[in-house]
Amino acid sequence: MRCWVLTLFYLALCLWSTTLPFKICGFNVQAFGEAKASNTRVMEILIKILARCDLSLIQEVRDSKGVAIPSLVRSLNRFDKSYSYSYLESKRLGKKSYKEQYVYIYRKNVVQLKDHYLYPEPEDGGANDTFSRHPFIVRVHSPATLVKDFVLVGHHTCPKHAMKEIDELYGVFQEISKKWKTQNVMFLGDLNAGCTYITVKGWRSIRLRNDPKFNWLIGDDADTTVREKSHCAYDRIIIHGKVLNSGIVPGSAKPFNFKTEFRLSEEEALEVSDHYPVEVDLKPSHRYFLRNEL
Repeated sequence: MRCWVLTLFYLALCLWSTTLPFKICGFNVQAFGEAKASNTRVMEILIKILARCDLSLIQEVRDSKGVAIPSLVRSLNRFDKSYSYSYLESKRLGKKSYKEQYVYIYRKNVVQLKDHYLYPEPEDGGANDTFSRHPFIVRVHSPATLVKDFVLVGHHTCPKHAMKEIDELYGVFQEISKKWKTQNVMFLGDLNAGCTYITVKGWRSIRLRNDPKFNWLIGDDADTTVREKSHCAYDRIIIHGKVLNSGIVPGSAKPFNFKTEFRLSEEEALEVSDHYPVEVDLKPSHRYFLRNEL
């Protein structure tokens, strides 16, 4: 009996020390459509990037035929057989002929997307609409992390309207808080929140920035751009809520430099995207793993 208890204790210690965090990623893949999906070298790199993440927001999907994302997810499932990947996509968004989609790709045996919606247009039919592409919002349930339930808001701003759109995300938070009765919200995406798109005066007018309850995990000094001649923190992760804040792995929020990681030239990296993904880790629930694995 004593040997069995000691063995169980040893296994518990091993599991405690090796439990992996839950990684959330946001990636502007820059005009992802049929051309990139048919480029073997680009797809190999993209799949390696996405296979690092439990839940990813893909932005700037431009595929009128709807074939690129299914092809990407099939390839991802062939590459990483440890998990079962699925996806949730928005409708094609844009006020004129230029259209994009948001797509969440996730490990469906790890995380559940319980509900979702596209942030609604104003009642006047869009005459006073701030957003070029409305945020795509999902309610997430993650049983294997300390924070079990939170909301993810995916957004890609129009560069010339970035300041107004980022400020209006404050209203999005208020609407989510009222609709789903939660304070634990994460904003994720290419907000164009840097360099010439945000002025010093503009920063002072952005409510999401000036309310100390919103924690900007990707700082102004980060570089989320691939080109060496630029250094801009366009892509951001912003969180709200005591539970969500306490569930973040300290220091885990950062851009993922796939150019360096996979030893690519700048030209090779730009074939994938002109942005780096941004990522953050959630703390694992050791109690969950002890209960389910032992």
